[in-house]
Amino acid sequence: MTDVKTPRRRPRSDGQRNREHLLEVAKAAFTEGEVDIPLDEVARRADVGIGTLYRHFPSRDALIEAVYRAELDRLAEAAPVLAAQHPPVEALRAWMRLFVDYIAAKQVIAPALNRLVGGTSTLYAQSGAVLQTAIDKLVAAAVESGDLNADIEPLDLLRALAGVSNFSSGPGWEKSAKRLVDILIAGSRSSAS
Repeated sequence: MTDVKTPRRRPRSDGQRNREHLLEVAKAAFTEGEVDIPLDEVARRADVGIGTLYRHFPSRDALIEAVYRAELDRLAEAAPVLAAQHPPVEALRAWMRLFVDYIAAKQVIAPALNRLVGGTSTLYAQSGAVLQTAIDKLVAAAVESGDLNADIEPLDLLRALAGVSNFSSGPGWEKSAKRLVDILIAGSRSSAS
């Protein structure tokens, strides 16, 4: 007997909408500090049955991880879109501002993430690779266009922004971090630009 894998069906559009809405509802709850929100309450707020929630997210950990991955996916998917819509250095600037929003979302759901069975190390390792790929391409394009110095290390830009978020716990730190994006871009500009 051969092991033939059947192709995975694409989710139905209503199923995909339900999944996305469940993620939005869960993220909103986590944002409000409701880390221990019961799954049936998430389903109720999303106006779906508990079976629908479990069909998409078989456990609390699966839901929490999916909320985090959705934020990461938004950030990763934005890089090529921004690159297609803006000059290279402006695409980088816009993406780095979205990175600040990603950090803010990550901080909001951190209490829930910290409760994942098995920890977050694998999840964060995977996200690091996704972020590295996105910023590497954006920085390479800005260097190639002559807008940035060739010696700019993309990871240093991310570290600077992440560092600001680690020292800023009060409201409004995101605004400061987004100003830092402009400072980082200005300090990274090539003398030719």
